[in-house]
Amino acid sequence: MTAGRTEDSSPFVTPEYAGGTDSRRNTGTEVEIARRLAEARDRLQRRAHLADPPPTHYRREQERPFTAEERDRVTILIGGLTARHEQLIQAILEACGHHCQPLPQPDLTACLVGKQYGNNGLCNPAYFTVGALVKYLQQLESTGISRQDIVDRYVFFTAASCGPCRFGMYEGEFRLALRNAGFEGFRILTFQQNDGVKANTGESGLKLSLLLGLGALNAFQTADILNDFSYAVRPYEVVPGSTNRQLEEAMTLLADDFRARHHLKPDTRLPAWLWKRVSAKKVPRQTTEVLMNMREHLYGPLMKNVMRACRDRLAVIEVDRLRVKPIVKITGEFWAQSTEGDGNFRMFEFLEREGAHVIVDPLSTWLMYLLRQEHARVLDRRGVSVPRGGPLGVRLKAKTSDELRTLWKRMAFSAGNAIYRHRYHRLCRALGDVPHHLVDQEALAKAAHAFYHSLARGGEGHLEVGKNIYYHAQASAHMVLSLKPFGCMPSTQSDGVQSTVAARVKNVLFLPIETAAEGELHAHSRVQMVLAEARERAEEEFDRALASTGKKLNEIRRYVDDHPELRSPFHHVPASPGVAGVAANFALHVSQLINRDRAWRSRRVPAQPGLRPSANQQVP
Repeated sequence: MTAGRTEDSSPFVTPEYAGGTDSRRNTGTEVEIARRLAEARDRLQRRAHLADPPPTHYRREQERPFTAEERDRVTILIGGLTARHEQLIQAILEACGHHCQPLPQPDLTACLVGKQYGNNGLCNPAYFTVGALVKYLQQLESTGISRQDIVDRYVFFTAASCGPCRFGMYEGEFRLALRNAGFEGFRILTFQQNDGVKANTGESGLKLSLLLGLGALNAFQTADILNDFSYAVRPYEVVPGSTNRQLEEAMTLLADDFRARHHLKPDTRLPAWLWKRVSAKKVPRQTTEVLMNMREHLYGPLMKNVMRACRDRLAVIEVDRLRVKPIVKITGEFWAQSTEGDGNFRMFEFLEREGAHVIVDPLSTWLMYLLRQEHARVLDRRGVSVPRGGPLGVRLKAKTSDELRTLWKRMAFSAGNAIYRHRYHRLCRALGDVPHHLVDQEALAKAAHAFYHSLARGGEGHLEVGKNIYYHAQASAHMVLSLKPFGCMPSTQSDGVQSTVAARVKNVLFLPIETAAEGELHAHSRVQMVLAEARERAEEEFDRALASTGKKLNEIRRYVDDHPELRSPFHHVPASPGVAGVAANFALHVSQLINRDRAWRSRRVPAQPGLRPSANQQVP
């Protein structure tokens, strides 16, 4: 026995019972053992998470609904798109009887506000869009409007989504930032962008009606066309600032026209006897109403007249397409590649100041991508529900039903794709085919599939890789610039694939820029270095094109001076195979016109040696 220790000094016997009777010692030992066993059991259960309370399913926060009775006194705030898109969407919402106000374009202050009231680790677009909303509400409060009045009189309308991207968390981040900023109860209206024509806000105050749907389609397409037109014409304008001034007038005309639109009632156009027969049943009545409104708003005289008025405004712009400029195609994360403010370091303005011609992706490309992905998923799920065993009759019936269902969905998607593309290209032709036509989504998927699976979800999916390959393979750009926020998972995946693309595809000039991790000066410096190589490519291309014509630059310029239609912004310049630059294509085009114009050649004077103008030089 160890010295200084008695038989009763067992570790399982408490001092209270030490030295007592045997029964008391036994009782005390059992109590202590039970206590220690209970502690050990609790410890092990906590370690194995067995003692945790049962999980509760997450449910969207319940908020006060936006009712139809509030429509006259509630203003709908919108944001996240380009200024031209928001101006036309505002007009459409006002045509539907709503009060609407676009948020100011997000700036660096909005980003800081978003970081102040939002979660850590969000992507850059989340901070800018969330911060822009909170900043606007704070400005309203500073004018004397109480917070309760702001909560009662304003709602925010935006798109939502799901999938492997933080964009699916934006709705929750808006609510968190508003709560932290003191605007508890502010209402957020969302619709799922993947739902298409089945989209619904769930609120009676903002119903996605036929007029709103057709108006939104009108707004998206016309804003895309005019945005593309501005980037195609502004680098070559003779009078600086004329493109922006005339576009503002054209946008005002469009907005006023959209604001005056109304839902067409078939009984006002059809004979009474015919409408009586058509309206007798629900399906013919609704079909007639939809088709007549589609024709009225998309193809009717209203649209033709307003586009003709816009063309008249834009026709006064004079351009000089003999300026040699590198073509820079913009890709990347959806918001970062489309915003025109501090969210991408005002990259488009910077590129144009550096003498580049920028091709910005229209928002319609994203809509067509969503449509293509749904079509592809229908084909991918084909035959999944058909049983592999059982009676032959049952299998044949299931197979036939599955094939008919797949065929119907394919026809619906194909019809939607054809209608959208046909009208988009019709608007392009209204502006002289100067805006670019939509790129075939199947061509982009086919180009990217060997490097990036075309059904991979998240962000722009395979589009970033597909556009890089397509625009280089088709010689449609001298350089591809990808803009994305720091830590964007889909764009990071695409960047990892781009190194393989650069190794296997010839003449790829690709630059990724992360707009949050890099400072503005550093990002602009990187772009300048790669843009120098793109400029060299454009100049060499122009030299080859000019040499192939056998003519001097002065001769081509004299012909342009003698034919004012060649200085019109609507003059269509056909693209030559393997030639990306506008100046090179224009020189080849004018050379062909000279060859066919015998009368002009007969009276021409000998050409004097001339030098090619630089990218920023304005030749008189």
